[in-house]
Amino acid sequence: MPVPVPQQRSVPAAETSHGDLTLLVIEDDPAGTTITVPELSAAAGTRVRIRTARNLTEAARLLTDDVDCILLDLALPLTGSDGGPGTAPAAGATGPGPVSERADELAALTHVLRIAPLHAVLALTAEDDTELAAEAVRVGAQDYLFRGELDARVLSRAIRYAVERKRADIAQHQLTESRLRAQENARLERGLLPTPLLDGSDLSFAARYRPGRSRALLGGDFYDVVRTPDGTVHAMIGDVCGHGPDEAALGVELRIAWRALTLAGLCGDELLSTLQQVLEHERQSEEIFATLCTVDIAPDGRRAGLCLAGHPAPLLARHDRPARLLPYEDGGPALGLLPRARWPRRQVELGGAWSLMMYTDGLIEGRVGTGGSERLGQDGMVAMVNGRLEQGLAGEELLEAAVAEVRELNGGELTDDVAVLLLGRDPERIRRWGGSAPRSHPASSVAGRPLGVQRPPL
Repeated sequence: MPVPVPQQRSVPAAETSHGDLTLLVIEDDPAGTTITVPELSAAAGTRVRIRTARNLTEAARLLTDDVDCILLDLALPLTGSDGGPGTAPAAGATGPGPVSERADELAALTHVLRIAPLHAVLALTAEDDTELAAEAVRVGAQDYLFRGELDARVLSRAIRYAVERKRADIAQHQLTESRLRAQENARLERGLLPTPLLDGSDLSFAARYRPGRSRALLGGDFYDVVRTPDGTVHAMIGDVCGHGPDEAALGVELRIAWRALTLAGLCGDELLSTLQQVLEHERQSEEIFATLCTVDIAPDGRRAGLCLAGHPAPLLARHDRPARLLPYEDGGPALGLLPRARWPRRQVELGGAWSLMMYTDGLIEGRVGTGGSERLGQDGMVAMVNGRLEQGLAGEELLEAAVAEVRELNGGELTDDVAVLLLGRDPERIRRWGGSAPRSHPASSVAGRPLGVQRPPL
């Protein structure tokens, strides 16, 4: 059906558009469209290119990325070659919009929406069929036009408005999808965070976790704490090299494997050897390795076994004594570096009242000094923690202050993942609480903020 000749009208300056436009007109007039380029260009205030197609098969060939808008005659017949009943959808096409009660009359529109999901579409219909025009918009068209009211000014405005509506629709759709993915990832990552198993233990526990990736909840660092039936408390902290989602996933796998092996009774070299096998099978590249520190604290809380696999040594603070690093000379290599490595277990005396801080290298590799040319290092960390201990900080407050000071010294957010956990024992406090230290459950967080598993300070 022919499109009426638009009547040329002047266009107010405020309605002019900057940039060329391309309009694809789909109608079945054998003589081609009666819209002329000069008339529409003058009305639009910019150069308008017009392409015409007499059927949907021809329209599919003319539909390219530079087409800004499609003007479709709803009376256009749909044949089998155009993708009618029994014809498979075009490759890569998305499904049409909502099913209409007047689907047969909107078959051509449905086909166009399927083959042109990113293009603005204007529906052209008779002015006495308002219901069909409204139904076309509900199905997916950006706007509709009546033949009897069509002129150059109306059409030029409708084209530009339809293009902007389509851009807004696509942006809103992408934003909604992005939010849904972010929510799904957040739920997944929160579900993968550790829940320490310390029921029946008199030890206090606190942790801080800050991923280096922007808007992430998990990084390549991982930790866990469990109490086995014999009363031993096992703690672990590790770091997979790298900062991406693959490293985060591998860290979760190693943490879960460590918990399962620990509850199964493995400890020390036997446990680390098995974890290395897990790492070798699960890593994406042979260059990937992981550092690890494990401690197993005796049921009486006065001594512990320590194993280091290329990881920084923990920090031990006893009552009224400065904090110091535990021995690290007997440590073994990082997991994944040597096929038949061994990791000796070293016995450590903890004493009656103590705090044990385990951490990843993200805490000690931040920049300090003028111009940020130096690293904080383990010595700097020990001095920093001792300074906070002299202020009377302990437990949750100590970790919060330590992480905040490291960020401040670095001059902003740390680029590496940071995980810190603090175990402690205070016999006097245990007696005040009737034989057990109160504990709370892990606290969740939003991306980019510290994760805290909170316990009352020592």
